[in-house]
Parts: sequence; C-alpha cells; structure tokens
Amino acid sequence: MQPDPTPQPVDPVAGPAHEPAHDHARELARDIADVPAVEVVTTAAVHLMSAAAVKCGLAEGPDAADHLDLAEARILITALAGLVTTSAPDLGGQHARSLRDGLRSLQLAFREASPVPDPPGKGPGERLTGSVV
Repeated sequence: MQPDPTPQPVDPVAGPAHEPAHDHARELARDIADVPAVEVVTTAAVHLMSAAAVKCGLAEGPDAADHLDLAEARILITALAGLVTTSAPDLGGQHARSLRDGLRSLQLAFREASPVPDPPGKGPGERLTGSVV
C-alpha cells in the first residue's frame, strides 16, 4: 500500500497534525524561556516605534503620506510611553535611554505632523512622560 501523498494540514499554533498541541506549546515555551526579559521588552518597543513612525508619515518612499494616520499614531505612541515609562527602571541605563530618545522623537514627529498641535502635556503619551515642548 502506498503512503497517502495528500499533505497533512498544519495548525500554525499546534503544529503538524501528528504532533500533539501540548508538545508544540511546550517547545515554544522553552524557546521564549531562553529570551531575556530586556530583549522581549525592547523588541515590543521597537515594533511600537516602527508602527508609530509609519503612522506619523515617516515611512520611506513616495507613498509615505498615504500611511499617515494620526489617530492610530496617538494610540501607538501612548502604548509605547506606557511600556517605556514602566519598564525603564528595570531595563538598565543604555536600553532605557535609547527607548526614551525614540519615544521623544516620535512625540515630536507627531506634533510636527499634526495640523492642530495638542497643548503642551496633552500630546500622545505626555501624561506619562511630561511635555516634550
């Protein structure tokens, strides 16, 4: 008898059909267990920064302005401010300083992109970081 040539479905979370979900989950947990917390936090922050930059119209290319969405940018920058502000004491000087600098740059870019700038201290994330102007 020939083996069935039909490909077996693969669940992106549970893995191949023949692999029990709990084995795959255990493997993922083991992988993430090896990643230092500082790296997890900084990776999340970099993703927020990148998304906020695009929404502030800072993407490269001729269609950068098409991605401008200040309502979305406000949410992303505020989330980033919360992450940076609360995690900075645990991250160490170099990591925290880089994240604070990136956050401030995004807050200023948001002000520049906004047709009606927020009052000082009312911009995205400024209730957590203080005014950037």
